[in-house]
Amino acid sequence: MPQSMVNFRMDENLKKGMELACKEMGLSMTTAFTIFATKVSKEKRIPFEVAVSDYNLRQQARNALAEAFKNAQAQSVVNGTDNMTMEEIDAEIAECRKEMSAGQ
Repeated sequence: MPQSMVNFRMDENLKKGMELACKEMGLSMTTAFTIFATKVSKEKRIPFEVAVSDYNLRQQARNALAEAFKNAQAQSVVNGTDNMTMEEIDAEIAECRKEMSAGQ
């Protein structure tokens, strides 16, 4: 079967760590990547779980919260409520809660 060259970049420390791990298993990096590619090709999936790290989840939540805040801030300008004090905001929240309780 004809061979094909594949080139890609990775962090130098990651490469060294993989080379060492492969050596300990009696494999070359080429063999390890070929095993991976074979599994992906046959199974049409990544052969291990790929998940978002806790850090990424927290960062996504922060970004979503920041976006929601920007939207709320822009809406407050449209509504003319952008100069409300914390006391006024607390009073509005209390009034909404009272109305919600009365409706139940």
